Amino acid sequence: MFHDRLQSICESIDGALAVSLVGKDGITVESFGDSQSLDMEALGAELLAQTQAISRDHRELAMGEVRQLSVTTELYTVLVSALVGGYSLLLVLEEKGGSYGKARFELRRAQLKLESDLV
Repeated sequence: MFHDRLQSICESIDGALAVSLVGKDGITVESFGDSQSLDMEALGAELLAQTQAISRDHRELAMGEVRQLSVTTELYTVLVSALVGGYSLLLVLEEKGGSYGKARFELRRAQLKLESDLV
């Protein structure tokens, strides 16, 4: 059901390697992209746990929930974008040549399109 939407997201962003829809429990619902070199299930579970920990800290500081988190390593930039119902989108960009601004824009567009399917 989500495969075509994830494919569209991945193909619309220069340097996008993979994208996943992840449930609030950290389990990947659907993925599209380079699953050969990237363990999207492990990455999704780990980054979602980190995002939830940061959200807990931000609630204590009265800053609100984390809507988007990005992590840049020497190889990749990974973006986690919150959706309704505790779901998240996880997008992996190659560090060199990845379009960070376009990725943030497309994740926001995808959020609006996917939320009606997730409610």
